[in-house]
Amino acid sequence: MKILNEFVPTRKFLKLADELKDLVDGWNVTDSAAGFPAPSGVVVSCLLKNKYPDKYVCPIFILHYKGPVEVGGLALASDVIGLDGLAVTMGDTPHYGEAIKAPLSSSEVARDFIRNDVKTKNLPLGCLLSARQSIESTLERVRQPWDFVYFMRLDDCSLEQLKAVSAECKKLNKPLFAYFLVGTEKNKEIVKVIGWPVTATMEEVEAKAAKLVGLVDGIIATCAGDAEGDKMMLQKLQKFRT
Repeated sequence: MKILNEFVPTRKFLKLADELKDLVDGWNVTDSAAGFPAPSGVVVSCLLKNKYPDKYVCPIFILHYKGPVEVGGLALASDVIGLDGLAVTMGDTPHYGEAIKAPLSSSEVARDFIRNDVKTKNLPLGCLLSARQSIESTLERVRQPWDFVYFMRLDDCSLEQLKAVSAECKKLNKPLFAYFLVGTEKNKEIVKVIGWPVTATMEEVEAKAAKLVGLVDGIIATCAGDAEGDKMMLQKLQKFRT
């Protein structure tokens, strides 16, 4: 399975990517996480894809920050550069200003706008699923015309839900990626702020990853703010890369 790293862009993002490039199959790039301005997820992704064309690069694409003209422009840039997809979500509320909710009032509306009005040609569009939703509503979303699926909030309690999503994705031939949040001593407070359960401790990384082989096409691995932890985690995950 692919080992992706959740990539939080900073001013030194090119240096960080260079440090991690041999440990990952690609990056899932965040989009001004928690609503605070950061280097644009799409811009950073386009630069990474240009520099590392063989890597899988897909940014989160938060609609609450963007009007339809910007959504269309960024989608076209992603299409031209050849990004591996956009993971479309309404996302976080912006820290500055108000959330933009119209006319792209849902991920589905934005997806159809990008495909039918903006007319992208080869850009896969994916959705984010949360383990907090019922299995029925989750599977219904998988069946909608998304090209790939990201599964959030994975832990032991939601593994059966992931298995159901995996079976449906296989029927529909849709790639499935699961977030793999590793808890460390350094990121305890950040994890509390994020509000997600951890998928594994550092000691459990290999055992928990082994359970996902055959279920998902890849994992989005992160130690959420612990840069040294990320490197240790990615070293442990090398045996699972295919």
